[in-house]
Amino acid sequence: MKQTRRICVSVLADMGFGTQVETKTVAERLGYAADTKLVILHADDVAMAHSINMASFAALDQKAISSASVMVTCPCIAEVAAYAKAHPDADLGVHLTLTSEWKTYRWGPVAPKDQVPSLLDPQGYFYPDVRSAAAHIKPKEAERELRAQIELAMKIGIRPTHLDMHMMTLAATPQLYSTLVKVGHDLHLPFLALRGNGMRRKMMLSDTDIVFDSFVGFDSNVPADRWTESYVKALDLLKPGLHYLIVHPGYDDAELEAVTVDHQLYGAAWRQRDFDTVTSLEFKRALERNHIILVGWKDLRKLSSP
Repeated sequence: MKQTRRICVSVLADMGFGTQVETKTVAERLGYAADTKLVILHADDVAMAHSINMASFAALDQKAISSASVMVTCPCIAEVAAYAKAHPDADLGVHLTLTSEWKTYRWGPVAPKDQVPSLLDPQGYFYPDVRSAAAHIKPKEAERELRAQIELAMKIGIRPTHLDMHMMTLAATPQLYSTLVKVGHDLHLPFLALRGNGMRRKMMLSDTDIVFDSFVGFDSNVPADRWTESYVKALDLLKPGLHYLIVHPGYDDAELEAVTVDHQLYGAAWRQRDFDTVTSLEFKRALERNHIILVGWKDLRKLSSP
């Protein structure tokens, strides 16, 4: 998932649960006190590259993160399938992908191209940016591709715990977001429910859907030597509720430098810093000091099951 991130807790405008009045917080429904700070510490872009896989697996194994999501459109998906088989309790979702943003490293749909032509740029790949993708994609074809990605994940042995979205493309228009909600409801999988002002989006959610209280992030212009400090500051600002913190672990090696060539944002060095931060003692102490409890999508799935 890619978007500019800010060094604060970014609370998006309330999207609500229809007319239902919640009598219990998510924390209470999970068995915690009402004023508990819950965080899903989540890694994006697994399967994009071997380096990203290895860093993400290491972070999962160390319990430095609580979940991750997989790009089944990418070349290193077989590694993830093997990891999922060896680690059946791993909290892995599908990182639904409709964009292909790198300069020399591109991918396209899982569905046959002639069935999803609106998803393709002139070179036959996904569009490289959200604006172009949203301007061209037909929701019916997007739905066809989303289902194909999820079906492939299941076919190779990944049992998704949730659905989220690469570069937030599915949140670009109400029509695309509605497609995500429909697929999530049909498959009984929790999805990234965004907060927003629009009534159209508000009416898409069911009473069992979980909406995060905040999206946690930091300024992409933070100097490298203050990276961990920035994340710690974001943790210090958290209030009771359910929060979503997304990181992009990776190792700064020749492979990832080639994959992300000419991209400082979310490039190899960026991803190494993310990995170093979430596995650092300073970050772990910040979680403890702020009494933050890490939860996963598996926990939320229990609450959203019919």
